[in-house]
Order: sequence, then C-alpha cells, then structure tokens
Amino acid sequence: MTGAPASTLPNPAPRSSTSAVDGGAGGVPPALGFFALRTMVNADRYARGMAHFNPKQFGEGPQSPSPAHIHAVNQLLGVFHKLAQQQQGKLSAAARGVRQNGGADARAALLEHKEQLHAIAQQGEKVWEFYLNLFNQRTGPFATMLSGIDRIALDCYRSVYLGLGKARSIPSPTPFAYVQTGFGPATFRRGVKLTKLGRRENPFPLVMIPFHRLINPWSLGAVPHEVAHNMQSDLGLWEVMPGRIRARFAEARLPPAAAAIWMRWHKESYADLVGTLLIGPAYVGALMDVVGRSVAQTASYSDDAVHPTPLVRVPLNLHLLERMGFHADAKAFRAAWDALYPASAWQQLPAVLRKDLPAQIAAAVEAMVMTAMPELGDRSMFDVARFEPKHAQVTAEGAVRLESGHSTGVLPERFLIGAARLALARGKASPETITRNFYATLERS
Repeated sequence: MTGAPASTLPNPAPRSSTSAVDGGAGGVPPALGFFALRTMVNADRYARGMAHFNPKQFGEGPQSPSPAHIHAVNQLLGVFHKLAQQQQGKLSAAARGVRQNGGADARAALLEHKEQLHAIAQQGEKVWEFYLNLFNQRTGPFATMLSGIDRIALDCYRSVYLGLGKARSIPSPTPFAYVQTGFGPATFRRGVKLTKLGRRENPFPLVMIPFHRLINPWSLGAVPHEVAHNMQSDLGLWEVMPGRIRARFAEARLPPAAAAIWMRWHKESYADLVGTLLIGPAYVGALMDVVGRSVAQTASYSDDAVHPTPLVRVPLNLHLLERMGFHADAKAFRAAWDALYPASAWQQLPAVLRKDLPAQIAAAVEAMVMTAMPELGDRSMFDVARFEPKHAQVTAEGAVRLESGHSTGVLPERFLIGAARLALARGKASPETITRNFYATLERS
C-alpha cells in the first residue's frame, strides 16, 4: 500500500492537556469541531494515498506479474481512487460547514458523505486485497508452477490467434493463473463483472487451478478448457453459439427440445471441444479422470445445469477425436468408458437426449468447431488449431525427454500435458520426477 503524503489541511493541536480541541468557530462544540476536522483529514489522506501496486513489488523474474497485469489492476484501482477524491471534496465542504456554524444540514451532509466514502474505501480495498493475494502467490512456493500454467495458457492463445483466417487485435493482458482450494478449476473471463471487484470488469483472464491438479501435471487438461472459455468470449463467440447450434439441429431435423439442451450446454461443450483440438487425446484422458465418478453422479441430469451430463461429455469428445484422425485412441477410450458405465446407466437420461444421441453429438460438434465462422476469419476452429497425429509423435518424444529431464526443445508448452500423461503411463520415471521436470521445462521455455 502506498504511503499517504502529508496533508495540506490544518494540523490540529490541543489548547491544553485537559480540554478537547476546538476545531471550529465560536458556538460550535469543541468536540464536534474536532470530529469534523479529523473526518476531513482522514478523508484527505485516504483519497491521496489509496493503494496501488508498484511494477517491481512482486519481483522482476519470469514468475512475477507482468507490467501489463500490474498496470491493468492499477487502472481498476484508479477508478476507486477517482471516486474517493470526488467524495472527499464533498465531505471536506461539509466538514468546513460544520466547523464554521455547526448547522444541522452541514452535520447531516458530513455524516452522509463520510458513510459514502467509507463504502468506496471498502470496495477499493477489497479489490486491492483480491489482487494482492493473487500476486503474492508469485513470490511463494507455487510461483514456478503458476508461471508454467501461464505459459501453457499463452501457448493455447497463440495457437488459435495465429491460426485465424484474418488478423484480430491482440488480447492483452494474457491469462494469469492462481491456486485455490476446491475440487475443480475455474476461470473469470476478461471483461466479466465480478462481485468481488465491486461489479466492475475483470481486466484479464484468471485461471484458478486447485492444488491437487497443480501437483499432478498429467491432470492439467483443465488449462486448455478454461482458456477456451476465455477465447470463446474474446473471439465474440459467446453470444452467437446458441443460435448456430439451433440452426444446425434444425438442418439435421433433430427435435427443438434436444437443441435447447445443447444450447444450454454450449459454453462447457465448446470448452471441451477446443481442449481436445488443442492437446488431442490427452484432453479426453484428463476429462475421463475428472468426470469418471459413481454411476449415479456421472449419469445425473439436470434441466438447469450448464455442464453437459458427464456421461455424455466423453462421447462428445470421442466423436471429435475420431474426426481428428485418432481412431485407435478413441476406440480405447470408448471401451474403457463403456466398461465403467454400462447401457443401464444411460437410462437416467431423458428420452429426448437418448434418442438419436449420436446424431445430436455430430450436430453439436459440427455447429461448434467444424463450421467456418466470420469471427475466426472464415475458418472453422477445426482448421484454426488442431492437434494432429504428427503432433502425437513429437509429444511421445517429449515424454521420453521429460523422464530424463532433457530439453523438450521447440515442443509447444500445451503438448507437455500429453507428454506428462505418456511418461506416467510408461512408468519409467516416478510421478515426482515427471512433475519436477515438467515445471522445470516450462520455466526454461
């Protein structure tokens, strides 16, 4: 927090050691005058000295928040600073009125402006505290891991934005990762209004990774998923996707009731599909690890849920995996999924979803990632960024190098998730060695 500069307001001094300060004109009770003066001084010092972050406050290494992140947060804090300065001017005018004549209107105005300034201060300090906690994680034991997550997220963005059919303005600042307790990862999109920010816009994508995922890098398929949410928003696909799903289902002559379900699921389904496009079979494997729970929970269905029923999420991505050319992987995953969840599990789903489900999945995939869109420069996401069989070969080589700690060279950061999964499956290095080399590799990249 920045130090407050010396106030230009009068410096109160007691007349004697036993009397209250007479902070006002004749006829104004001394304690009231001093109350008004203290309130004015406090407001002035707060408005002048509101917290902001120094670009070097959290270090200058690769793990530290970038100058762009610091600047974006300081701009947000500046909104509260401006509000506080405006409110302080009103408060000071009321305080002077109290000190001059102590009138009822001035007293009421002083208290009202004091309360409003207090509310602004609380909101501003909550925002400051939120980002202070996030940025401080870059000075502790998670710093290297979190900066590695940043690099994976950035690689996902680069692969998509460089694959667009037409150039688009560069999104900045880049995604910023932090660790928090909880079962699942989450994200706050750029520009979304957050309660914890006083309903103001979040200035850059935030990717929350639970601790248990952070220390198991082969489970980090969540990173491309959460980043995909942000790219869907940044690319202008957030609002248009439901209509495209509706249109595709109508073309396929599928029931409007089925289309309505997939329209409600579009955000999570899109993030799953883009995750598969970005890292291939590794994403489907990580997804199975996450959604593979009890039959009752995995097959549960809700008319209000925005997440697809877990039982459906894996077949959805297997369909895309097959279209990407990974037939053997898709077949192996499907055999495992069917063994875990026999045909009886599907009876929990509503009839409209079970009827023609393969056709529904095909229509959903076609609408979301196989169709050219103006927002993607008249390309489909399938053509913008797609993990290919040749990428699987270099990822397998990356797995061998992760085992030994050798450099993975130019292997894209997002492919390291798949490399970690393959290294774990090979069993030639301990999970601890794979994890250590995974983050060391990201630190060097």
